[in-house]
Amino acid sequence: MRWLLGVLVALLVLLQYRLWLAEGGIAEATRLRQQIAEEQARNAEIQLRNDALEKRVLELQSGNKVIEQRAREDLGLVREGERYYQFAEPLPGGDARE
Repeated sequence: MRWLLGVLVALLVLLQYRLWLAEGGIAEATRLRQQIAEEQARNAEIQLRNDALEKRVLELQSGNKVIEQRAREDLGLVREGERYYQFAEPLPGGDARE
């Protein structure tokens, strides 16, 4: 009878080890849940970036207004017949007319 009790205790210890520490146990499940949460957060950030890029691509495909605006802002282009005025900031500590 003692040997049966010893076998049952050994089996219980083995099963507890597999449950808590071995591969596929509770520790690994907890680690995987945390990793899934991190990846979902990263995917959400990437999805926001992709949505912004998709919107920008659609704007560029839809017409010339966006292209013209970017050319004016980034490259300083002026249409034919337009006048371009540039105002100089006064120099600090002195009169600009001197």
